[in-house]
Amino acid sequence: WPSIYLGIDVIVNQQTPPHLDQTSAPSLLDLVVSLGTPNAQVHISESDTVFCYQPGTMVFLAGKLLTHSVPKWERGERIALA
Repeated sequence: WPSIYLGIDVIVNQQTPPHLDQTSAPSLLDLVVSLGTPNAQVHISESDTVFCYQPGTMVFLAGKLLTHSVPKWERGERIALA
């Protein structure tokens, strides 16, 4: 299908340390879609914010400008399309 994005990452059961997306454009937003079991979280370091999102939730993020991470979780499957 046509997409404005250059690529799609499928991230399964991964914890990610705080990082900036190196290949993103600073003027565009990255889209992350949560799939799998509930209780996913995304942390934004600059604002000390934690976003909780359920399966099917979409998060638009300036990944090149905002340091973000996904913490360890207790149980279940976590899948993200980014």
